[in-house]
Parts: sequence; C-alpha cells; structure tokens
Amino acid sequence: MSERTTVEMWFDPACPWAWITSRWLLEVERVRPVDVRFRVMSLAVLNEGRDDLPAEYKEMLAQAWGPVRVCIAVENEHGQQAVRDLYTALGTRIHLRGDRGPQLLTEALTEVGLDPALAEAATSTDHDKALRASHDAGMKPVGTDVGTPVIHAPGPTGEPIAFFGPVITPAPKGEAAGRLWDGVLLVAGTPGFYELKRTRDLDPIFD
Repeated sequence: MSERTTVEMWFDPACPWAWITSRWLLEVERVRPVDVRFRVMSLAVLNEGRDDLPAEYKEMLAQAWGPVRVCIAVENEHGQQAVRDLYTALGTRIHLRGDRGPQLLTEALTEVGLDPALAEAATSTDHDKALRASHDAGMKPVGTDVGTPVIHAPGPTGEPIAFFGPVITPAPKGEAAGRLWDGVLLVAGTPGFYELKRTRDLDPIFD
C-alpha cells in the first residue's frame, strides 16, 4: 500500500469554485492515499486596495470577512479537524441552501459541536494577524494574481508543489476524481509549467 501524503487546500467559504474543488478532494481521499487539510485564505485580504472592482463584488468581500475570521478562530482554538467540519457546514449552507442570514455562523458552529459564541469573531480583529499569516502561507508560493482554491501537495519527486485550481464543475466522483488528481499532479509537478485554461461556459454545479 502506498504511503499516505498530506495535501493542503486554501479556501474562502464564500467561493463556490473552491467549494466544488474541496468536495472533489474529499473524493480523492477515498480513492488515493491522500489526506486533505483545509486551510484558510481570504478573498477580502487578497483584494484589499482594489478600487476597480464592481460594487457588488466589493459588498461580497465586505461580508466575507466574518466567515474567514470565524474559521481561523476555530483553527486556533480547536485545530484542523474542526476547521474541516466547519467548512463543510458553512459550505453546505452557503452554496447548497443559499443561506446568507445572521444565523449562518451560529448554526454552522452548533452543528459541528462548537460554541456558537465563536461567531463573535466575525466582527473582531483579534484573529486577523493569524488570518493574514494563513493567507500568506497559502498564496505566496503561487502569487497574488490567482484566488482560491490553492493547493499545496507533494510533487512527483517529493518536492512540494503549489498551484491554483483545478476549477471544475461538477466535482468528479470515485475513480474519475482519482484520475483527475493524477493528471493535476503530473502537470503541476512539471518544471516550468504555469497555465492550462479555457473559458468557463458553465455556472457552478453543486450536485
């Protein structure tokens, strides 16, 4: 049996594409010797100072501070498994149910057995230093001209590789998820490989 390796994915709960990629990685765990850790980045941090953004996107970024602050507070106090569970609870509400109300954070925290009072971190700057440190750890290896998802994984020679994507919809299941993982590692681990892209012609599919 192959030795299991740890793969890290940086997410912002607000991003539907990151959500789909995260569900694909959970499928990969089932068919490849991979353990996934979910780490926090922030689209609001990434886009700080960008006055050229549409007003609607700026409003989304303003609202996005709350969930990432709560996620990093949970990581600091309860560790990686708690972040993983909370991300699933938040993503299910945001992307599958369309929840956006004030109860979003407290309900997600309660579902995964955490103190709903942690939702107070959403409006506090107490964890912003840790949030920015987590964000920087994820983004620096890939640059700031990409968003989320960002994945860090062991490369084919054992050296770590970091890359943006894959941006996919819907998430492949079973062995199809494993084959995509094999291919992503192949191209991302090729020295000098930077980009493979085509225009998106589908909205996110969450099935």
